[in-house]
Amino acid sequence: MTTELAIEIPARSAAVPGARVKLLFGATIFLSAFLLFQVQPMIAKIILPWFGGTAAVWTTCMVFFQVGLLAGYLYAHALTRFLNPHGQFWLHAALLMVSLVTLPLAPSPALKPTGTEEPTLRILLLLAVSVGLPYFLLSSTGPLVQAWLARAWAGTVPYRLFALSNAGSMLALLTYPTLVEPWLPVGAQTRIWSAAFAAFAALCAASGFVTRKATGSAAPASEEVAVPRPTVSDWLLWLLLPACGSILLLAVTNHLTQNVAPVPFLWVLPLSLYLLSFIICFDRDCWYRRWWSLPVGVAAIGTMAMALSPDQENMAIKRAVPMFNAALFVCCMICHGELARLKPRSQHLTSFYLMVAAGGAVGGLFVGIAAPRVFSSFWEMHVGLVLCAVLALAVLWRASKGLWQKLAWGGGAALTLAMSVWLVMQAQTLTKGYVAMMRSFYGGLRVYEEGSPADWHYQRGLTHGTIMHGAQNLDPDRRREPTTYFGPDSGITRALLTDRPDKQRVGVIGLGAGVIAAYSRPGDYYRFYEIDPLVVEVAQTQFTFLKDSPAKIDIVVGDGRLSLEREEPQNFDVLSVDAFSSDAVPVHLLTREAFDVYFRHLKPTGVLCVQVTNRYLDLAPVVELSARALGKRALLISDAGSESETSGFMDTDYVLVTGNRELFEKPAFKEHAHALKQRPGLRTWTDDYSNLFRILH
Repeated sequence: MTTELAIEIPARSAAVPGARVKLLFGATIFLSAFLLFQVQPMIAKIILPWFGGTAAVWTTCMVFFQVGLLAGYLYAHALTRFLNPHGQFWLHAALLMVSLVTLPLAPSPALKPTGTEEPTLRILLLLAVSVGLPYFLLSSTGPLVQAWLARAWAGTVPYRLFALSNAGSMLALLTYPTLVEPWLPVGAQTRIWSAAFAAFAALCAASGFVTRKATGSAAPASEEVAVPRPTVSDWLLWLLLPACGSILLLAVTNHLTQNVAPVPFLWVLPLSLYLLSFIICFDRDCWYRRWWSLPVGVAAIGTMAMALSPDQENMAIKRAVPMFNAALFVCCMICHGELARLKPRSQHLTSFYLMVAAGGAVGGLFVGIAAPRVFSSFWEMHVGLVLCAVLALAVLWRASKGLWQKLAWGGGAALTLAMSVWLVMQAQTLTKGYVAMMRSFYGGLRVYEEGSPADWHYQRGLTHGTIMHGAQNLDPDRRREPTTYFGPDSGITRALLTDRPDKQRVGVIGLGAGVIAAYSRPGDYYRFYEIDPLVVEVAQTQFTFLKDSPAKIDIVVGDGRLSLEREEPQNFDVLSVDAFSSDAVPVHLLTREAFDVYFRHLKPTGVLCVQVTNRYLDLAPVVELSARALGKRALLISDAGSESETSGFMDTDYVLVTGNRELFEKPAFKEHAHALKQRPGLRTWTDDYSNLFRILH
């Protein structure tokens, strides 16, 4: 996404705007930029639970925001070029009036997915209906109002408004995860934003009216000086440099949110650094210098390339977040610094900014739309790193005049080639030995085999991102044996086998390889809720747990919570919640409202089993608070597992929740329970409130 950029228009009046007019224009620009960047994480947070809490929701939202920004720039360009000042004012005022009818900002529950829709198209449609027109008008405000000001008053420098819009954008991004999200419920956020948008609409209309009057007394336009037309290489760099920055922004955000949680903080931090690079590079030419930026860029690109190697897949969050964000900032400084050096004269500025916006949209479309459909894994960061290096070589070649510069270009070309070969080799390593690799909106899946048919411990496994989602012994005599997270001492197994009724009803949110079905018996009923149709296909074709089960098996495709909300009570004896993608947490499955839904489907003596095993987050206290809010008892069962050849069970942490207090007095639970530690300052999570900072390990 690009920030709002100034458009310099030849002045047509010799008057100077007064203090009140400057205040009016400044308030309009500042508020529009603030609302533009505040609505992005807010609307994404609202719809996140509707699509399983997956990281791809933010990526798809960014595609919409970038295309919306491009549409706003096109509108501003066309409006100032083809309509006279009176026509510009009346058309824009009419659109502002229509946009007020769409308030307050609130996505319609009727647009919630049922599980069969293509999620990308549904998200784009939902955003277009919910926030499309207001966002479009906010996107157009920066260039449009600056054009009005420059046309109405000679000598006015619209770049001051550009700096003000950048300040508003940055303030919005920094305050949402730190002040707005932690303290205001979602409903209050949307109401306040809608009221602020109404105030913006009034300010924008007033700005248009003032410039309409001023332009009415304008003097004839001054004669324009002919300047050289941009070359083909200029046009390509105007498009590709911002596209590269956009690709790296979204690729880094994807990488981080897949393994922690798709939450506003991890969305906003990379976006803030991306925006900051624009602010620095377009503020003054002196801030960006090739002599230090390109060598630092080599280190940044190399660091990210090394971090993509297989042995770095499980990098600690305290290393991954600062390292990837710092490297992203350096790469964006190169892309946007070189872009700022290519700014044309005023006659071609509108075309320049339109190409910049188009580049951002192209990058978003590549990562959000094309990559999940073209790549079998997450290769877009590899593409972005190579593209960044190639573009740096391109601008260096254009500037190369002396011997030393050409030698530097040759060295850079050698490093780029070496890095490209390294990334290809790493990609081959990541794909080698897998039975199948595939990718969908919800993430990347890999099916692998360990051992050989002659080995007793011959297994086929499934990973989602960097986390195993189940494995199966391939020996025909052992293929119904439970594995991985379902060892005999795990919390879920104790819940299934203790006081087991003759015909047990089990609900499972998160299918994986279907390992839990190994515990099923004739007469039992297992109902799986799985949001990703690709996981269902893999479980049915690459594994046989479901096929071999003697129980009745049903699979509901769709988000587990949303599906349960639509269903009649299922009267489960046990309900398992284990739907984490990689190590990311779908927050909407852990709120008090979600627990209300779960217990509506459990028998009075039923047990809710929540998988809280996580490398980064201490989720057990969150579950305990939700249980306490419903008057239920919670118990933590930690199982060390066993990595021996004969078992291969993994260590797990389950929090079991029930209203049947006698159940936890039985030896299977009482003798193996662990105390649930309280977290100071932790509040019960709700659909309106959650805070990951409080539960970081």
